[in-house]
Amino acid sequence: MKKMEKRIDEIDFQIFSAIKFLGKDLKLIVVPEYFLTSYPGKESIQQWREKACLKKDGNIMSKLGALCKKHGVFLSGNYYEQDDNFPEIFFQSSFILDDLGELILNYRRLNSMYSPTPFDVYDRYIELYGYEALFPVVDTKLGRLACIASEEILYPEVARCLMMRGAEVFLHSSSEIGSALPTKKNIAKKARAIENMAYVVSANSAGITDIGILKNSTDGHSQIVHYEGHPLAEASDGESIVANSWIHIDAQRHYRSVVSMKNYIARQRFGLYAKSYADHEHYPSNVFAEGKKQKSKFHLEQIKTIEKLKNKEII
Repeated sequence: MKKMEKRIDEIDFQIFSAIKFLGKDLKLIVVPEYFLTSYPGKESIQQWREKACLKKDGNIMSKLGALCKKHGVFLSGNYYEQDDNFPEIFFQSSFILDDLGELILNYRRLNSMYSPTPFDVYDRYIELYGYEALFPVVDTKLGRLACIASEEILYPEVARCLMMRGAEVFLHSSSEIGSALPTKKNIAKKARAIENMAYVVSANSAGITDIGILKNSTDGHSQIVHYEGHPLAEASDGESIVANSWIHIDAQRHYRSVVSMKNYIARQRFGLYAKSYADHEHYPSNVFAEGKKQKSKFHLEQIKTIEKLKNKEII
């Protein structure tokens, strides 16, 4: 907890410095995945829950909220979350705090390799929170904002479901490979922007320390992508405020309202695809509904899913 509080103090000064450098019009800040902690490596699900997971109404979130109020900014990031309704697991969540310090959005990652998700306890989760809780979008004075967590930028359905609910700006906290070549996530950022006519604000971690992977394997490519798919700004390696730009919501709303071949939202025919999604289940839901909550379950379920798809001659 002390390390998290120290990190918040560092971010406090970094925001102060960014406003001094960029000006008082800086109103929205996205920080990377793992900005408070690293990720669960050797720890079991229960060990990580106790070691590094927070409550959305806890002290750390309150401190981040106070920081937002102090500087008059919106802040989005990603953290590991405890939910008392699910005491045996944790969630990986993305948040948005407004300039009054209020938590206005909390999104729980839906696709993950080694962290539990709402889909892994789907029936109980829907019973408690309802289906709409899976895809939160918040209407603010900066526009309609939504979060996409890390690798989920590679899953177009997540962005689509958020766009269906009005999202105009996707806030993407990530930790991804730093390569001079086009990476899957960087290609996906542009694709999600184009197909949803939405801005993508993506923050990548400037390295991760004290883990087995070499520090700078994740670095660079923090960026802001225009709703037509071109980068407005992109940072190189290291901690940086280089990925900054204006976001023009009124121009975007006009662009979305024009009759055009490029209006990919208005031309969508979702009814064509609904039956295909309903009839084809790949990775199953509710894998943590019963029994021990062990990380090995993720690996075993993927093996079973691959075998199922082979048997159906899909792969």
